[in-house]
Amino acid sequence: QVQLVESGGGLVQAGGSLRLSCVASGSILRINAMGWYRQAPGKERELVATITSSGSTNYADSVKGRFIISRDNAKNTVHLQMNGLKPEDTAVYYCHGRLIIWGVFNELEYWGQGTRVTVSP
Repeated sequence: QVQLVESGGGLVQAGGSLRLSCVASGSILRINAMGWYRQAPGKERELVATITSSGSTNYADSVKGRFIISRDNAKNTVHLQMNGLKPEDTAVYYCHGRLIIWGVFNELEYWGQGTRVTVSP
């Protein structure tokens, strides 16, 4: 069984910072990529940032220059440092992983349960 568990959400004032973390656990052979998505009320889930096993990153235009994604391969952990937060960043943030697990040789996608980020004006 594979789990992605997020932490670090909360309430912050505009201009503030938060750091999200996600730990992947279970029968993981390899993590190809991890990332963060978010879903605001009444909106579709959208990409925030991703990072590959080699460290290549991709960011949504709306967060470039403010958010930084990083990864600790040894700990199967991904972080999202969010700076300069804006009210429009308010959403539930979901950790996402593209994994290879023992006994299954196809890449599978996994999601965390989500962590809420609220940015007040």
